[in-house]
Amino acid sequence: MNVLMLSSSRVADEDYLQHALPMLDQHLPIIEELLFIPFAGVNLGWDDYTTKVQHALADYQVKGIHQFANPHQALENAQAILVGGGNTFNLLNELYHQDLLGNIKNQVNKGKPYVGWSAGSNICGNSIRTTNDMPIIQPPSFEALNFVPFQLNPHYTDYQAPGHNGETRAQRIEEFCILNPGMPVIGIREGGALLLQGDSLLLKGELDGVVFEGPSQRIIHPNQNLSGYLDN
Repeated sequence: MNVLMLSSSRVADEDYLQHALPMLDQHLPIIEELLFIPFAGVNLGWDDYTTKVQHALADYQVKGIHQFANPHQALENAQAILVGGGNTFNLLNELYHQDLLGNIKNQVNKGKPYVGWSAGSNICGNSIRTTNDMPIIQPPSFEALNFVPFQLNPHYTDYQAPGHNGETRAQRIEEFCILNPGMPVIGIREGGALLLQGDSLLLKGELDGVVFEGPSQRIIHPNQNLSGYLDN
């Protein structure tokens, strides 16, 4: 498999997807056309979302899967699959509704490149149970693509607003780990990504990430080999 799981579409005040361009160009060296899945978009219509991504990725030709009469055929003919962020529950629900999960997984298992960010990365894990999003719609299952046999938490942050008494991100993930002690969760900070290539898994970007496993946490570093987590 050849899967790039970006934490976010932006870093700080940079333009949309600009921080990701070097990683995309390296990940898609001979790709000219991208099949975009905009189903995580809720406030932004799918046509407008596709146009937004096309403007950001001007060196590629971006087409929305919803613009094809046969989305399954579109997946089979695609050079690469691109899945955007938004609401993870809405994304997964629509993929189930259109019966596309199995086809996406088959195409990626054959070696077709996949790029996701935020919600599009959340669905690469075992399930979407560690997304930050509100469950605004109920998909048939929380089970996802399982490209990696663990959970993901894009947009991971240690920040806690002064005076805010709600749980931190780490505390929320700790709750998951208490109930699922054998399932690791990898937190990816904005600007970072996980890169899966065959049996290799690396953390990309400039910032550390965090692995939660059972009662423990440990820091992971850019370009660190994380392939052991593929055996989970």
